[in-house]
Amino acid sequence: MGDPKKNRKKYTTPRHPWQRVRIEVEKELLQEYGLKNKKDLWKTSSKLAIFKKQAKSLIGEKELQAETEKKLFLEKLEKLKLLPDASTVDSVLDLSLKDILERRLQTIVIRKGFAKTMSQSRQFITHGHILVNDKKIDAPSYLVSALEENTITFNEKSALADPEHPERKIKELEVKEEEKKEEGEEVAKE
Repeated sequence: MGDPKKNRKKYTTPRHPWQRVRIEVEKELLQEYGLKNKKDLWKTSSKLAIFKKQAKSLIGEKELQAETEKKLFLEKLEKLKLLPDASTVDSVLDLSLKDILERRLQTIVIRKGFAKTMSQSRQFITHGHILVNDKKIDAPSYLVSALEENTITFNEKSALADPEHPERKIKELEVKEEEKKEEGEEVAKE
C-alpha cells in the first residue's frame, strides 16, 4: 500500500512571534473579517505570498512558455476578481491581504446581506446553510470567483431558506424602519 501522504502546513507563521505592530494589525484584521484564529490569517497571507512569488518569477521570463503562463496566471486572478481586466503581472505585486480577505465566502455572505455579523456568516456556512453554484460549501475561507458571486443562495433544505424565518425577517424590518425614517426626514425638511 505504501505510506500515507505526509500532511504539511499550508501556511507559514511569522518569523518573530512578538512584534507589537504586527500583532495589533492581525488583531484588527481578525475582528474586521471575523476570522476564527490567526491560522486563518496566516493561510491567507501565505496564499498572497505564493501569488507574489509566482508573479516575480514570471516578470523576468521572456520565453513563449512564460507568456502562456502569465496569461493563465492573470486569467486566474481576474476570475477570482482580485485584479481588474487587462491587468499586467506587475499589478499582482500591488495586491494586499485585504484584497484576498474580501473575496472569502464568509465576507461575501455578509456583504450580500445573508447574515448580520461575521460570526453569524461563518456559522451559516459551516452548518451548510449556504450554497454556491448549487453546491454546499462549508469552508468560510473559500475564494469566490466573479461568476460564482451571483449564485450564492440559501440551501433549500435549510430553515433559513424561508423568507419568514426570524433571522431574515429582522433584516427586512430594519430596512423598512430606515425607509420610514428617511421619509419622515424628507417630510420634515419640506
